[in-house]
Amino acid sequence: MLLLGPPLLLFALITWQVVADGPLVDMDERLSSALIHPDRSSELLAGLGNIEVAVPVLAIALAYVAWRGRAAGQDRWWLPPAAGAVAMALVPVLVVPLKEWADRPGTPAVPPAVGYYPSGHTATAVVAYGAAVLLLVPLLRSPAVRRALPLLCAALVAGASYGLVRRGYHWPLDVAASWCLGALLLICLWLLVGRNSRPPATDRQPADQPK
Repeated sequence: MLLLGPPLLLFALITWQVVADGPLVDMDERLSSALIHPDRSSELLAGLGNIEVAVPVLAIALAYVAWRGRAAGQDRWWLPPAAGAVAMALVPVLVVPLKEWADRPGTPAVPPAVGYYPSGHTATAVVAYGAAVLLLVPLLRSPAVRRALPLLCAALVAGASYGLVRRGYHWPLDVAASWCLGALLLICLWLLVGRNSRPPATDRQPADQPK
């Protein structure tokens, strides 16, 4: 449970600064001004956080995890995919009220409006790609693929985050806060299903079998 402390405290600090218009907001706005440069590439990268892109990736991963668990006759094979789906469903449940409460205006690159904090697209990318990797990696037999998937997840989240800031869809603090929210949800997912996400017995070498 100690793992939840750092992202929770960081999220609380960022939220306090945004709501109170603290010094971090001034730094945030200066950083945004230096980074904003709307172009086609930033638009495409920002799209990695779209529901239409990220959620189907998670859905395919959850279906595979469910199939593998059921085929192997695992007890509670449904728990990891169900928990992954719940983590994804919690993103709008948490983000939408926070947007309404924080009431933060957008950058000069978007039409005048409020409700930009935190970034829903960032949280979607973190949870969708992160949960997919978290549940898939224990089932994979190839060490190279097991190492590559987390790196791919990090690249997708970083790309979406950079695109959102570069395009001007969000301030950097909007994105950073959603990293924290996503981390909280993924840690909870790991704590819930970590022990149930080991490879099926048919895929593991028996302990008494010679190597």
